[in-house]
Amino acid sequence: MVTCYLGVGSNLGNRRKNIKEAVRKINLLKNTRVLKQSRLILTNPVGGPGGQPKFLNAAFKIKTGLTPFGLLKALKNIEKQLGRLTSVRNGPRKIDLDILLYGDKIIDRKGLIIPHPRLFTRDFVIRPLIEVI
Repeated sequence: MVTCYLGVGSNLGNRRKNIKEAVRKINLLKNTRVLKQSRLILTNPVGGPGGQPKFLNAAFKIKTGLTPFGLLKALKNIEKQLGRLTSVRNGPRKIDLDILLYGDKIIDRKGLIIPHPRLFTRDFVIRPLIEVI
C-alpha cells in the first residue's frame, strides 16, 4: 500500500455532494481508502473561459494498492460516473480528481506527471494539501 495525495475540485451542480460522492467511490476502489480529507475551500476558477462558477476544492490523503496508472484510470472512471464531460481546458466541471503525489515516485510520462505539474503554483491545491500531510 502506498500513501498518495489527491486534489479535488467541483464547480457545477451540488459541489459538496459531488465531492462527497467522489470520496465514497474512491473508498470503493480495490485496496484503496481515504484516510483524511481537508476542509473545503471556495476559490475562483483559474484559467479557462470567463464567467464560471466558483470551485469547491479539497485534498485527500489515501492509501492504495493500485499502481499510479491504475489509480489514474480509476479516478478518470469516477469522474465519468459522476457526470464529468470533456469540455474546454480548465472549463467548468462537476468533478476534477488529480493525483498530486504518489508515495515518493516521480513520473513524467504521457498522460501522467507526478508530482502534479502545477502543484506548487496553485494556492487552492497547496492550502488543502498542507491540511492532510
